[in-house]
Amino acid sequence: MTVRELLARTSSRELTEWQVYEKVTGPLGPPRADIHTGIIAATIANANRGGKGREYTAQDFIPKWDKRPLTPEELFQKVAQANAALGGAVKRKEG
Repeated sequence: MTVRELLARTSSRELTEWQVYEKVTGPLGPPRADIHTGIIAATIANANRGGKGREYTAQDFIPKWDKRPLTPEELFQKVAQANAALGGAVKRKEG
């Protein structure tokens, strides 16, 4: 779908939830996509490095995702950061 369709069908809250989910679990999509992309990026980088320096590997281009489970406090901080980045505010219940 297009970005316009996505924004028309998905709330800011749901987009924030998906963003946080991806930050916690790693990238969405096929599990080997990072490796495939790393191989392609390394091939292009090596073809253009002009023989200088060490050869790149796929691992040089694969993000290191934090697989340690987050504490509730860490998860709240990530949600708060994503919320603030999207212009949201925290509403606290009184009493």
